Amino acid sequence: MDLDVFVSAHRAEWDRLDALLRRRRRLTGAETDELVFLYQRTATHLSLIQSSAPDPQLTGRLSQLVARARSAVTGTRRASWRDVTRFLLEGFPAAVYRSRHWWVPTALVSTVVAVLLGWWIGTHPEVQATIAAPGELRQLTRPGGEYETYYSSHPAAAFAAQVWTNNAQATAMCLVLGVFLGLPVLWILFQNMLNLGVGIGLMSSAGRLDTFLGLVLPHGLLELTAVFVAAGTGLRLGWTVIDPGPRTRRTALAEEGRSAVGMAIGLALVLFVSGAIEGFVTPSGLPTWARIGIGVLAEGSFLAYVYVLGGRAARAGETGDLEATERSASVPMAA
Repeated sequence: MDLDVFVSAHRAEWDRLDALLRRRRRLTGAETDELVFLYQRTATHLSLIQSSAPDPQLTGRLSQLVARARSAVTGTRRASWRDVTRFLLEGFPAAVYRSRHWWVPTALVSTVVAVLLGWWIGTHPEVQATIAAPGELRQLTRPGGEYETYYSSHPAAAFAAQVWTNNAQATAMCLVLGVFLGLPVLWILFQNMLNLGVGIGLMSSAGRLDTFLGLVLPHGLLELTAVFVAAGTGLRLGWTVIDPGPRTRRTALAEEGRSAVGMAIGLALVLFVSGAIEGFVTPSGLPTWARIGIGVLAEGSFLAYVYVLGGRAARAGETGDLEATERSASVPMAA
């Protein structure tokens, strides 16, 4: 594309659109139709320039012009309870469902890694010796030791808030840092599995693995699922950088990035539930079977939510992205 020729051919249209936008409150019916037509044309021009002859200054000007025109054509829109309902019943579960081919394998591989690490630590005293001194290990694993008192060491409400904050930060990092080819996500995931593996290994070597699982499973099932979903989505975002598919890399990253932001909000709600379980159920006096049962119920409810509501919404075309009317008009049309 000869950019100078293109600008000369269409500058008058852009100037006319700018003039109409400056006085859009006093437009006639014919001028309003003209504004809509010029908005569509300019959006097309912007798309063509971005894909064929990117020029930062011209792209910036046209992006601003298209944004102003889009606001004039569609009007200012405020979030409503309808948006919240759509997000909870369609957008978020559909986004998680669409990412299942990433986070389910991530969950399976990560669980195997944690179990193998636990076995390695539990069966090799020399490895345990590198973690802590023998007296410190006994203090961790003995009845009434630090592994057990950890969950009741703070008031339940404060502990739940602290756990929720830490886990929400971890999942947000997985989602945001996925754009760096997914490498930071793998490190965050490994750190989580290493911590779990250390607990499994040390408690199993002390003959108290059942106690450890009774403390971890009530909240850990839902909590780890949220981490796996975030990690899988982050890895998917990283792969999009490498292979955007039929979309342009810019478009693919924009779509997947917006979906990831929505996932962060939804997963924060999921982690709020797991944090409440960890703060109030895990340290409670309920029998082990009842505490684990609550964890299994929470996990099953989330999976049903994803595969039933999310699957239905995804098959209906929901992607977890913004609605079509809220996205930038960047689809090329005949110039």
